[in-house]
Amino acid sequence: MPSNLNIAVLSRRTGVPADTLRKWEQRYGVLQPDRTKGGQRRYSELDVARIEWLRERLAEGFRIGEAASLLGGAQLEAARSPADVRRALYEAVSSANVDGLRALLDQTFTLFPLEQALSLIVEPLLQRVGDGWASGELSVAHEHLVSAAVRARLERLLADARGEVRGVAVLACVPGELHELGLLMLGVLMRADGWQVAYLGADAPIDDAFGLAERLDAPLLCFSATMREHVAALPKQSADPGVTLFLGGDAASDPAARRLGGRHLKNDNLRRSVRELRKLAR
Repeated sequence: MPSNLNIAVLSRRTGVPADTLRKWEQRYGVLQPDRTKGGQRRYSELDVARIEWLRERLAEGFRIGEAASLLGGAQLEAARSPADVRRALYEAVSSANVDGLRALLDQTFTLFPLEQALSLIVEPLLQRVGDGWASGELSVAHEHLVSAAVRARLERLLADARGEVRGVAVLACVPGELHELGLLMLGVLMRADGWQVAYLGADAPIDDAFGLAERLDAPLLCFSATMREHVAALPKQSADPGVTLFLGGDAASDPAARRLGGRHLKNDNLRRSVRELRKLAR
């Protein structure tokens, strides 16, 4: 992107005084101008977008240091809409830009409501990365890179210390099931909705999940299954009378849920799933 704007033009375009721009550049590294042969700074349209993004965050109540940290290094695009963020995230994944990926995920969960962050950005991103792997555009390493970054961010959200209002929910993937991000996203939304979530994660033994639900006096036990072979191997079980069991995920079915003594959580929309589960706490 050509760098042909001097600081006076940058100031006029963004409405930020030139002295402030210089301080932001020197203190926070949010701009990296090119220099002419005479040593004069020249800025690009990307610099304009970054300053406008910072100005919007300040209007929302962020401090400049906080906003600059969210924006990340000067090479990172100032993403505005969910589509912008998805595009920037995919570019960070495809170029194996780990720092950029983490910074954009921080932007995602700071600037957007949780449900929007998950449904409009994270879920579509994971789907696109999966499609990219299937088409050969991305490698397994790329898929693991984004999965690890998303998992780490979701685990931080799941550790939120807010008080419970609906009781304990035990969440686990069925034995052999390693695809846990969908369940983790459900857990994060349930945590925000007031549940205390006991998260067992991938490949959890059925008996252990039942036992934990009983020990915690949990009214809710949720299993996730995305692979048909894992559903076919489920044993026949029956939950404690005080526990309501749900089986969800791409491979879940009514017969499989009944085999576990529970119900099939059919909603593929996370928000609707949380609303359905919430009814149990009333």
